[in-house]
Amino acid sequence: MPTIAFQGERGAYSEEAIFQFFGQEVETLPCRHFEDLFEVVELGDADYAALPVENSTAGSINQAYDLLLDHDLRVWGEAILRVRHALLAPPGSSLVDIRRVRSHPHALAQCERYIRNQGWVPETTYDTAGSARELARSPEPGVAVIASRLAGQLYGLVELDYGIEDSFYNYTRFFILSREDPPRAQRNKTSVVFCTRHQPGALYECLGEFAKRRINLTKLESRPRVNRPWQYIFYLDFEGHCKDPECEAALMGLLRRSSFVKLLGSYPAATTPLPEDRAIGKGIVQEA
Repeated sequence: MPTIAFQGERGAYSEEAIFQFFGQEVETLPCRHFEDLFEVVELGDADYAALPVENSTAGSINQAYDLLLDHDLRVWGEAILRVRHALLAPPGSSLVDIRRVRSHPHALAQCERYIRNQGWVPETTYDTAGSARELARSPEPGVAVIASRLAGQLYGLVELDYGIEDSFYNYTRFFILSREDPPRAQRNKTSVVFCTRHQPGALYECLGEFAKRRINLTKLESRPRVNRPWQYIFYLDFEGHCKDPECEAALMGLLRRSSFVKLLGSYPAATTPLPEDRAIGKGIVQEA
């Protein structure tokens, strides 16, 4: 049975993503920090790690991308989780009892309209699942938390509402990390990081290696180089496998035109899950 590491407490959205990707018959290993995910896989204490890299509303998780550059684990797969926030409270609670709601700042921000409409006071905590665990240990009257449905089940809290996120399209993308490369799939995606030379048109020429071969780019983002002020590196995702002839030629061209290239991995491309019920949840923005 494989062991998959994730950052956070049990019941975190990362653990939900693991079960969605691998199924229920796996061991999960909670870790305190993102750095710990890389360490436990590198040491062999876990077979894989689920690293969140971007959210559809909040953008990229910069620390995750910086760690991908610093370590040599391979991107073995990707998972896209539709984030559904649940309002959880101790048994015996009801919506009319709630006065304060706790969660991670990102979860509170994603449910801001819902919280404001209820007239509740938001309170920040370090972790969504952690807030659920602490409320279960020390129940307080009038207090609820925002966390995953899984967290409510694990810690014995009642679900007062579900799907309370303000944006209907709230997704988090995860990289599944491994020491090994995955088998090729029918649909693949490749992630690389590179740095251009300091000359006019350098980025244009690098991207032209993909454009002239009709390779579709799915992500391009710049990040400052930590050890070189005012220099930038680029994270790039494109459709295809690094061993496909056109993709291999594009990567060779990129290598000639750039000062640095690192292949993060070629892996099976995930499909974004379709929302299952637009009527669920009081905080969802409905489409016309």
